[in-house]
Amino acid sequence: MKKLGTVKMLYFGLVPYAILGVAGAYITNDYFLIADRFLLGGATVMVQVAVTSFIAEVFKGADRMKLIAWQGMSIELGGVIFLSLGGVLGQWHWQYPFYIYLMALVCLVFVYKTLTGVKRLEHLNHEDGLLKQENKLKVRLVFYASMSAMVLFFVSFVSLPLYLPKAFEFSDSLTGYYMAFISLIAIITASQMPKVVSKLGDGNTITLGFVCFMLGYICLACFSSVLLLILVAVFIGIGFGFTIPLLNHMMIEASSNKNLGKNLGLYSMGVFGGQFLSTFIEYVSHDYAIIYSCAAVLALILGGILWYAFKKVEVV
Repeated sequence: MKKLGTVKMLYFGLVPYAILGVAGAYITNDYFLIADRFLLGGATVMVQVAVTSFIAEVFKGADRMKLIAWQGMSIELGGVIFLSLGGVLGQWHWQYPFYIYLMALVCLVFVYKTLTGVKRLEHLNHEDGLLKQENKLKVRLVFYASMSAMVLFFVSFVSLPLYLPKAFEFSDSLTGYYMAFISLIAIITASQMPKVVSKLGDGNTITLGFVCFMLGYICLACFSSVLLLILVAVFIGIGFGFTIPLLNHMMIEASSNKNLGKNLGLYSMGVFGGQFLSTFIEYVSHDYAIIYSCAAVLALILGGILWYAFKKVEVV
């Protein structure tokens, strides 16, 4: 990343993202399709790392946290808009949703017009005149915390599309609206996350997010009320908003300029690794009450461990 620079890296991520994304509509060979999706994942990581690195280069302190919160909001909002759009396009033809990937080329034009030549901070490597050192312990902790948070968040996205029609007779469209509502709560929460951090601190805010994950899955495991589903969406959405955007900011704060790109890549590995690991939750049991109980217990244990670990890191 240091050789390319963040903006050029964004160029090199957006172009293959568009091409590889659309290619999925035309590839018929399973092995080629797997390779295409694998490379698309690489392009996605390039875009994510480049955008976060650019924010780190241009903003600092409270402004940086605010931009990171907005980044988390935009990710969830994009999910709401484009998943909904994909559903509409899919009703016309199964290949049409793949053309959404071409939006990356529109973003490429915006990047060229708005980000090229933006002035960077002059003290990327220094804080109060001292060389900024990487906090390796905190980097590892943020990696595991981001993976854990995404496992817990995506348990809902993996299981609810199957659970809601079975338990509540939700239609496919109603299930989609419910999932979008969770994302909407996550967007609202991410917007308020910097204010909560200023009062509670980083570690306590992360712990609160895991507590909300726990409460959401307790409601799913113990109750079967449609009204309580609203509470479930609120808890799980808050869990995301208080963890993933904040952990992104914490990874920047724990990194030196020399290792920022590498550590942001590590953060992305944690996020996407958590999404992957969440798919194995259904192997726990065919009973969703047991699945959600296990998720609640996992959130409680991980929340407790992370609360203690972040306290230790702050002391060191």
